[in-house]
Amino acid sequence: MAKTGTTTQGLRTAIERSGYYPALVAEAVEVAVGGEPVASYVVHQETTFDSNEVRRHVTVLVLTGTRFIVSHTDEQAADGDASVPYATTSTESVKLDRISSVVLSRVVANPESYTPGTLPREVVLTIGWGAVSRIDLEPAACGDPNCDADHGYTGSTTADDLSLRVSEAGDGPDTVRQALSFAQALSEATVTSR
Repeated sequence: MAKTGTTTQGLRTAIERSGYYPALVAEAVEVAVGGEPVASYVVHQETTFDSNEVRRHVTVLVLTGTRFIVSHTDEQAADGDASVPYATTSTESVKLDRISSVVLSRVVANPESYTPGTLPREVVLTIGWGAVSRIDLEPAACGDPNCDADHGYTGSTTADDLSLRVSEAGDGPDTVRQALSFAQALSEATVTSR
């Protein structure tokens, strides 16, 4: 984030607005972005309740002219290894030509009266670049209901390195718009990078 521009300043503001260790998150993202201009971004904070603890997690997705950057920051409670709470931040930088899929699922209310341009209730953005693949297997069968032969297995592999869900109710309409805008920018960038 060394270069200052409207998008870069917007990213910094969004990280600060999340209120989740903004100096730590901003530094991790800044190091990953380096000197490249930011083309698009989305900042998503997720709070979960685990027994008697509240845990926060922030995901920052950044698109530059050559890379897709994903940053995760999690907080951890004090434990046997650490006497004080701590946070873990990781970033991954992926060349755009490595992105194999960008899937955007939209959930809309009253689809029979949907008007183009209406904001969905929620969106799920799934991005694959080959780092993580899931294999779903199930026993294969033939059409004969009385057959008890072993037909082996059938299945499919799915690349889903990252899945991000944002909703209007939980995250607000601005975050949903930001996720939609980011998905479009990433989809366009992966087409032009090949």
